[in-house]
Amino acid sequence: MKSFRLIAVFCLLFSSLTAFTPQNNPDAVLGTWLNGTKRGHIQIYKKGDHYFGKLVWLREPTEPSTGKPKTDLKNNQANLRSRPLMGLDVMQGFVYDGGKVWENGSIYNPEDGKEYSCKMTLKNPNTLDVRGYVGISLLGKTQTWTRVN
Repeated sequence: MKSFRLIAVFCLLFSSLTAFTPQNNPDAVLGTWLNGTKRGHIQIYKKGDHYFGKLVWLREPTEPSTGKPKTDLKNNQANLRSRPLMGLDVMQGFVYDGGKVWENGSIYNPEDGKEYSCKMTLKNPNTLDVRGYVGISLLGKTQTWTRVN
């Protein structure tokens, strides 16, 4: 009887640990996510075998002084500073690695006008860690994003 209980407990524990396995679903990252600053929604979509993300919602979509839509004012390229932020592709080229990580991508931060190497790690179906970095992943910053839908 004790061995039966032990086996039952082990099975329950094992099933709870393996309940979230994105290994079988490379598209588990698709959807709309609230970014770590809580000021924007990024829609992650797939094109071919690569994953991308575009800005689809801003808490403050317009400039307070003019009422006009916010543009990419901090971009290093002067000819891109007039492009609207809404609809802007800010994540590009991610590849699913077969585990819980999408890597080899890049992320553009319109708040500082810089592009960073990036990887995404799906912690659970509704939590995504997005790590932007320069050079190696150890030299970076992670934001936790929350699924909107």
